[in-house]
Amino acid sequence: MKQVSERLAALSPSETLAMSQKSSELKAQGIDVINLSVGEPDFFTPDFIKEAAKKAIDNNFSFYAPVPGFLSLRNAIVNKLKKENQLDYTPDQIVCSNGAKQAVCNVLLSIIDPGDEVIVPAPYWVSYVEMVKLAEGRNVIVSADIEQDFKITPAQLEAAITKRTKALILCSPSNPTGSVYSREELKGLADVLAGHPDIIVIADEIYEHINYTGKHESIAQFENIRERVAIVNGVSKAYAMTGWRLGWIAAPKWIAAACNKLQGQYTSSPSNVAQKAAEAAYLGPQDCIETMRRAFERRRNLIVGLASDIPGLKVRRPQGAFYLFPDCSYYTGKSFNGKIIANSAELAMYLLEEGHVAAVGGLAFGAPDCIRFSYAASDENLREAMVRVKKALAALV
Repeated sequence: MKQVSERLAALSPSETLAMSQKSSELKAQGIDVINLSVGEPDFFTPDFIKEAAKKAIDNNFSFYAPVPGFLSLRNAIVNKLKKENQLDYTPDQIVCSNGAKQAVCNVLLSIIDPGDEVIVPAPYWVSYVEMVKLAEGRNVIVSADIEQDFKITPAQLEAAITKRTKALILCSPSNPTGSVYSREELKGLADVLAGHPDIIVIADEIYEHINYTGKHESIAQFENIRERVAIVNGVSKAYAMTGWRLGWIAAPKWIAAACNKLQGQYTSSPSNVAQKAAEAAYLGPQDCIETMRRAFERRRNLIVGLASDIPGLKVRRPQGAFYLFPDCSYYTGKSFNGKIIANSAELAMYLLEEGHVAAVGGLAFGAPDCIRFSYAASDENLREAMVRVKKALAALV
């Protein structure tokens, strides 16, 4: 009998992708489902970026590229980091990959040995813990509930560190919570890490530009840990380019060299056309970012108001990304037609089947009391979705 490897058997499927697929299946049956499970902008890629991609095809960018990406793209990223983040990097510290997801995984596979511990603040993006498993590391989950805006404290971080701690994964703005660490909060974490010189920080900043606080703050700004930070970013969220699959790291040279070596053996460079499109995104006009950010902020305000009006939901106003992550524990233990809702995953399935709204239960994010709604959708759909959610929740007894 054929069996998959233990490595693969240990992995869990992505709950976000699973809910999106179930939503699509119901839609195919003719059911009007509003999908708030997907983590991607609902805007089209700006025209000037698409034109750059077409030009790349016409100019025959069809041969193998350097594994870490074209030098011109890496220089554009270096310039972006200098101009927007006041951070100094060189092109050999940049490695471009097939999306920020591969970039995170590259770093973990490059630095983690079996048994090494990785601190993962919860709520977390679903793939972090699975990537740590893939690297044969051990997840150390540090939970922050809605009362502390889902952000861990320096004391919590210090308490989680052991002799086996090798890395911390930090996502700000956060998927799934939308929480954003302030400069002061990041400094508190950096000061703790300064006392533990062997710990690498993987700073996932893919939602950098979908930020309602006025300014993005990177943990890489602090000199006492700067040489141990691997920034992960990309074009997916800021430029509505999720399907182009172009992410990157900016990291110490030894980490960049390790990721380059690893990537060279299993994917080589990302698509040439996607690279030229990303280069245009960074070098071209940036007003598209603000246009989309303002739209997301308006939708944030809309869904917060609507969700806050639903009895039993505990809502925090997210400061970034495009997710609402309310505490729905009030409904745990309630039932519909005799079937008890045991956790947020079952509540999400109930909302899909009875309310025809796709969301993702917080269980997959390490936060079983919460549920994630993406508000990367039209105002009309958000209004109708919250009407359906309110009605479905009211039917629970």
